[in-house]
Amino acid sequence: MSSRLDHLHRVGAVLFGLGLGTFGVLGLVNRLDPFSTSGQEILGLSSNGLLSVISLVVAVILIAAGVRGGRIASTVLVVIGSAFVLSGLVNVLVLGTPLNLLAFRMSNVIFSFISGALLLFLGAWGRFSGGLPDDNPYRRERHGADGDPAPLPAHFTDPNDIAAARELAEAERAVAQHAASPDVVARIEAIRDLRGDEDRVQAWRRQR
Repeated sequence: MSSRLDHLHRVGAVLFGLGLGTFGVLGLVNRLDPFSTSGQEILGLSSNGLLSVISLVVAVILIAAGVRGGRIASTVLVVIGSAFVLSGLVNVLVLGTPLNLLAFRMSNVIFSFISGALLLFLGAWGRFSGGLPDDNPYRRERHGADGDPAPLPAHFTDPNDIAAARELAEAERAVAQHAASPDVVARIEAIRDLRGDEDRVQAWRRQR
């Protein structure tokens, strides 16, 4: 689950960053007036030099977050998605006025709302939504942050199994928090496809 979520968030951040970067580069290549309020069409959207530079900066942030890791990519997607929605709200109020510093048109406003919603959804997917599965790393981390011990399946009665189950739960929590050693990460990955509690605990014990 952790690797799939990381991959989703990282790829989403990089792809959107590449698209936004292309928009910014084309604006600079066309030598757009930095402070024009009417703008010039680039890829179906209005732009000026200032918007081109901002687009490039945001693109670099998104790509860097995607390269860095899934957790930071998720956070950046949510933050930038919120900024896009806010930008759409603010700029729709200044269309056709001297305050339209980014040369927005209605197509830009619509793009901001749609892109912001998509980025928010993508960044929040598997992290903030309700009903997350037990093996979701963010669910495990939030549960661990409360200070409560990881719950154990009721059918474990052997003291060795109980100890191994607690050890496994702590190891999975450490992996979710990116605080585990490479050896622990490798052991968790080796049993990730096992779904039954007993199978996972027995496999964990055999790895000792």
